Amino acid sequence: MNPNNVKVVNNPVVLLNLCTMRDKNTDSQGVRIATRKITRCLLYEAAKNLPLVEKEITTPLATFSAKTVDPDIELIISPILRAGLIFTDEAIDILPQATIRHLGMYRDEKTLKPVWYYNKVPMDAPNPKDFYVYITDPMLATGNSLLGAIELYANKGIPIRNIKCICIIAAPEGIENIQKHYPDIEIITAAIDDHLNDKGYIVPGMGDAGDRIFNTL
Repeated sequence: MNPNNVKVVNNPVVLLNLCTMRDKNTDSQGVRIATRKITRCLLYEAAKNLPLVEKEITTPLATFSAKTVDPDIELIISPILRAGLIFTDEAIDILPQATIRHLGMYRDEKTLKPVWYYNKVPMDAPNPKDFYVYITDPMLATGNSLLGAIELYANKGIPIRNIKCICIIAAPEGIENIQKHYPDIEIITAAIDDHLNDKGYIVPGMGDAGDRIFNTL
């Protein structure tokens, strides 16, 4: 595993909410609230790669030149359904200029491979270097679903440095799988856990993120 391309955001606010969302006694509402607080912190970290431009601003006291996000970039938040949806509301609040492009995959429990059922990425990328993509999924387990999502954007010519994977909890096996295929991609997470069990679940993890977030246990 290349630690240089893995950013672990572990400030006290994140750690507090990680404990809440992991706890088996936390109800779905509590899991959702804690998860949203963590995702906001992760999105702030991810947004550090957005290009800036100068813009003239007039306050009640003066006119001056301020830095802001380049309005000409194409910013995409791409949640992997269904658990990745938890990132969407926070992403739109923080980055209102972003386009949300959903990706639907579920894991075959026998092969642990992703099965596609929805793809909202039909767009062309005529100026791929101007695209910035944040792929979101709370759990980076085997990494197979994320690999499919990365490939979708990479095949459009979007630079790997402009694509980031944002996960709340990651397994070392998943990180290694991603880096084996895309060694230069950045992974932003709140925690790297110990291992995957024989069913492909992260240990200690939080159980099935989608079930706990959407109360479908």
